[in-house]
Amino acid sequence: MPDVEMVKATDQKDEKKDDKKEEPRPAPPTSTQEIKANIALIERAITDVEPRFTYRVLRSLTGLRKRINDKVLRDAIEENYPKDSAVKDSILSWLPPTPPAAQSMEIDTAPITSETNASTPLPPSKPASDPVPEVEIYLRLLIIHHLHSSKDTYSKSIELSHETVDKMQSMNRRSMDPIAAKIWFAVERSYELGGELADARPMFLAAQRTASLRHDDDTQASLINRLLRGYLHYNLYDQADKLVSKTSFPTSASNPQYARYHYSLGRIKAVQLNYTAAHTNLQQAIRRAPTAKTAPGFYQAVHKLFVIVELLMGDIPDRGLFRHPVLEKALSAYFDIVKAVRTGSLSEFQTTLNKHAAQFEADKTYTLIVRLRQNVIKTGIRRLSLSYSRISLRDICLKLHLDSEEDAEYIVGKAIRDGVIEGRIVHEKGWMECGGQKNGYGPEVSEVFGRRIGYCLDLHNESVKAMRYPLNAHRKELAAAQDAREREKELAKEIQEGDLDDDEGLGDY
Repeated sequence: MPDVEMVKATDQKDEKKDDKKEEPRPAPPTSTQEIKANIALIERAITDVEPRFTYRVLRSLTGLRKRINDKVLRDAIEENYPKDSAVKDSILSWLPPTPPAAQSMEIDTAPITSETNASTPLPPSKPASDPVPEVEIYLRLLIIHHLHSSKDTYSKSIELSHETVDKMQSMNRRSMDPIAAKIWFAVERSYELGGELADARPMFLAAQRTASLRHDDDTQASLINRLLRGYLHYNLYDQADKLVSKTSFPTSASNPQYARYHYSLGRIKAVQLNYTAAHTNLQQAIRRAPTAKTAPGFYQAVHKLFVIVELLMGDIPDRGLFRHPVLEKALSAYFDIVKAVRTGSLSEFQTTLNKHAAQFEADKTYTLIVRLRQNVIKTGIRRLSLSYSRISLRDICLKLHLDSEEDAEYIVGKAIRDGVIEGRIVHEKGWMECGGQKNGYGPEVSEVFGRRIGYCLDLHNESVKAMRYPLNAHRKELAAAQDAREREKELAKEIQEGDLDDDEGLGDY
């Protein structure tokens, strides 16, 4: 009998496991359903005056715009607007017309009778009125991104961008500000793909002035990044530096906007030979940027510049950085440059530079990498000073592949003056005498230590500012403190009236 019960219990467990395995997983929502849900969130944000719902919609924009097409956009517009809507017709005019075959297939001529099966899904009912204006701007934003997918529609996307900006500015609704920031990004992308990015600069400058007067932080942060991108695209570093000095970036901007801003500052400071500030800005850009899988292009661009700036500062980047799955292929050319700088071989550096010159030109880092020639020579001189106590200038010229002994003498003298090596040049005999190694103390070491402490303090302050607390949490603490004060008053009153002894009351308190 016990054996039979054990068999029954085992069978019941196996049946439960089979039931769990057979449960179907819910299918992910389609693109049309996702757009419809986003529209509902936008309307809820306007009704409840809660911008966080709009930000939730915009966070899904990056993944959604890769999955939309003409049919998805047309279905979403048809489902969310009434049949005789002028707004719907104006939005649909930017999409290609529906093929006649698809129109005939969409028409259902079967009459609805009482014999129709109740389980048959009915077509979605048309809304009675137009949604809020923010929905129209959101749908226009999706159409602009969709037009970026083909070279033939770049000019059409510019026209739609102009019309959307005019409509957005005529409405002048503060609830539209988060979507307006994304619209300006789409406008810049349209001009950039069409090769007319310089033509959009006056429009961006006028919009930036308006946003700063209205204290529209989202739009202001987006437009400052748009302007900086346009200046850096045409290598106008002086204009970009003037823009940074004359404007203040909003402190309430989102992390992606801050990441773009710090990346632009890093490029400007690197060109201006301010490598310490550039290194700090690029570190902030990496820390604030989205994950590598979410934005791989930006992640790679920041690290390319970050590696060059570290080399210009005299540091060697960590080898583990080049093994990152997202960076391994993109930084292969930069890894060869790092190896050439590390070994101090000028010939290897020049060969690597000529080999990957096209990629460096495309990444706009060629001019910065050319500056590394002096660092390669300094590294080679440092290795020679550690290997030899005395070496002739001719041998230095041959080992470092320099043009003449005069160049070797000048470079060695500059390295001694800059503190790269310790030694002296004996001009009469034509050699360099090397001194002992530098100790681990001094002003340079304390400066590096102070810079690291400053970075940690800045990181701590930024983390404290970014902390969020639940709403009305302080009221519970106030209520508890009020109860304690009332209880204290009651105990003091009882002690005065003689109801409690002094020792008993104080012990209870």
